[in-house]
Amino acid sequence: MSEHPAWVRARLALSLLAVDPCGLGGLWLRARPSPVRDRLVAALSALPLPLRRLHPAVADTQLYGGLDLAATLAAGRVLRTDGLLGTASALVLPMAERAPPGLAARLAQALDARAGHCLICLDEGAAEDEALAPALADRLAFRIDLDGIALAEAPEPVPEREAAAARGRLAAVRAPAEALADLARVAHRLGIGSLRAPLLALRAARGHAALHGRDMGPDDLRAAAELVLAPRATVLPETGAEAPPEPPPAPPEQGEGEGAAEAPRLPDEILLAAVKAALPPGALARLAEGRAVRAGGGSGSGATRKGNRRGRPAPPREGRPDGTQRIDLVATLRAAAPWQALRREAAPGREGLQVRPADFRTKRYEERSDRLIVFVVDASGSAALARLGEAKGAVELLLAEAYARRDHVALIAFRGTGAELLLPPTRSLVQTKRRLAALPGGGATPLAAGLKAALEVAEGARRRGMTPTAVLLTDGRANIALDGRADRTAAAEDAIALARALRASGVPALVIDMGLRPERALATLAQVLDAPYLPLPRADARRLSAAVSTALGG
Repeated sequence: MSEHPAWVRARLALSLLAVDPCGLGGLWLRARPSPVRDRLVAALSALPLPLRRLHPAVADTQLYGGLDLAATLAAGRVLRTDGLLGTASALVLPMAERAPPGLAARLAQALDARAGHCLICLDEGAAEDEALAPALADRLAFRIDLDGIALAEAPEPVPEREAAAARGRLAAVRAPAEALADLARVAHRLGIGSLRAPLLALRAARGHAALHGRDMGPDDLRAAAELVLAPRATVLPETGAEAPPEPPPAPPEQGEGEGAAEAPRLPDEILLAAVKAALPPGALARLAEGRAVRAGGGSGSGATRKGNRRGRPAPPREGRPDGTQRIDLVATLRAAAPWQALRREAAPGREGLQVRPADFRTKRYEERSDRLIVFVVDASGSAALARLGEAKGAVELLLAEAYARRDHVALIAFRGTGAELLLPPTRSLVQTKRRLAALPGGGATPLAAGLKAALEVAEGARRRGMTPTAVLLTDGRANIALDGRADRTAAAEDAIALARALRASGVPALVIDMGLRPERALATLAQVLDAPYLPLPRADARRLSAAVSTALGG
């Protein structure tokens, strides 16, 4: 039984990391917790660096070090701790898809500093839109996906003696003069925009050559392209297309350095063929659809933010002050009080209150951001008056409960050749009724203009700290393009493009089909938005309000 290609790539990636962990940055491993992942993680012990585990919520004092408050109080003098980044190590980050942007930036800075660190990101995302932060993914040479892989033997890297010998040979490996240019050209043809990709591929090719005790050659470039460039590809050019002829390279001059080593040139088409062979089935099709990471959910009463500065007080918890946490003095003293007698007996010479690290309690608060529901209503056609009437009633019903749920509402109507913001974000029921008293109706259906207006309102609300959600009410028959032309094909394409932009911005959405029959184009639009699709052909205001509340978790 042949070994799965993912295991073959994983073994080679671990072997190359054992040769040049700092230069290659690390490994992005996408796999949910399973025996398969456990076996690969166990093989990380072969790396020539100590393994240290991080947490997505690790504090700055744990990364960089800082004041050790407990030791300082006990010793009576200032004592500091060394952070995780103070010593060269292989940092293992579980739940890497949940790493906040601040932590991703700090780890990326540590990798750029070439301080001897190597990062292993364990991505446990269940959906394709849950992924590692781009700042980290760009700096890690290898990406291995083990989802759906059957249990197999762990990918053992090369023995430590061979890896140590390869590390000794690495500095002396000579690369062909045009190797980096070839890799950069292939990366460009694969749609890879980052300049780090060909540089990492060159490092991988050097490590591969060092493993085999030779100068870099075609086999090393091919292996590097499969490992580094293939997982990053976004387009796949036809390998049979004729490339413009290149001028023959000039003969090297005498006395040139290692960059002038002579080696057989590997045509770009061979590298591209190697990349195509390394791609899993359907990978590029999924990439073409885009993997926009959706931010902050659309359920409940807005996004919940837990912190230690403001909001509703939450029960304190055990923890150490690290610059981001505030000590709950009363809770700390309450935790230390029952142990004072025992501590005085254990240290009879000490006087005063004795506080240990286990006594520290930190403050916690929970704050909910205001939720904004942006109604995007189709005001075109003969059914416009009915749609607007029911939308008006639904808005009034939802707004009547806004005071308890901290909801705001906004209303956008699109008809003719554009969209109009009829009701800016508000919680005022009186103002809403006044604005909704006379809504225009009739005309064509500029669906793309309505989605564009919703995106602008949502982004403006998010800058003010609100959590926006878009609710689209239409029959789906878009016939006006974004530039005002009466072109159904262009109108549909513009609507899909704006739906992708709305999804990429992280704005949750809900699509309600108000037509007499379900419209297939609207179901497709909802799929692009990653939004629920609700066909409600004869919904009145109360049913519409109940459907919106249920779908949004309200």
